[in-house]
Amino acid sequence: MQATTLPVDGSHRIAVRHYAATGPVRASVVIGGAMGVRQAFYAPFAQWLAAQGIAVWTFDYRGSGDSRGDTPLRGFDADLFDWARDYEAVIDAARAAQPRLPLYLFGHSLGAQLPGLLARPEQVDGLLSIAAGSGYWRENAPRLKRSVLYFWFVLVPLAVRLWGYFPGRKLRKVGDLPRGVILQWRRWCLNPRYSVGAEGPLAERSYARVRFPVLALSITDDELMTLRGTESLVGFYSAAPTAVQRIAPADVQARRIGHFGFFREQFDQSLWPRAIDSLQRLAALGNTRVPQTTA
Repeated sequence: MQATTLPVDGSHRIAVRHYAATGPVRASVVIGGAMGVRQAFYAPFAQWLAAQGIAVWTFDYRGSGDSRGDTPLRGFDADLFDWARDYEAVIDAARAAQPRLPLYLFGHSLGAQLPGLLARPEQVDGLLSIAAGSGYWRENAPRLKRSVLYFWFVLVPLAVRLWGYFPGRKLRKVGDLPRGVILQWRRWCLNPRYSVGAEGPLAERSYARVRFPVLALSITDDELMTLRGTESLVGFYSAAPTAVQRIAPADVQARRIGHFGFFREQFDQSLWPRAIDSLQRLAALGNTRVPQTTA
């Protein structure tokens, strides 16, 4: 693994890790992380992919994880559009490193939402969406839905007013987030059409520019996302070939997978090989424009 930084927007540098493929390189993958999740969480999965001949890139969005460093978040200026540009900077680097090989995105939660805001989606050959949905609160999983309005209408506004950012680590909620990120995310989650509804026609047209195939893995025991939310997110990619696949713990002889489980090492013999299979399915989806859903 090689750790480095990439310049974005002239004044920011984001922390990036590159996992070189073992043997002949078959493809490149950029892992887009979930909200508040550091890139280190994906390291075991990235190492496993690299051992399968996949060059892997992970990163931390500006103001988070290793990209934050010692920078105080009070007064730190960043929103989700900035994070989409961070994502794209890593895509640029991955494409430049292996220009002749296919480049796929593995998006965990937020990491499958932001690709709709890319300025140059033509660089991407496919998106594997993992445990991702629209985020609209009425489409949240039942347990989350019972508490999420308190989170959005009380905890977030109060915390941001007091600290100048969202101190998620202290509150044991999501993670530390810049003010602009959490408040924009709040607007998205309170809108029935999520990012597309909150940001209007420009965002809708941005998602509609995506032509790469999208394969969404929906986890049946996900404590945050529902199948309905996943289908809503996939629907935003209105011009892309899409498919949704449900995965239950029983499919891999496990008691639980949940929102984060796919990336845990206990699944290196079960779920992780499905990621390789998904690359083949994305390639096949790219040759058809017929949306489809599988059980």
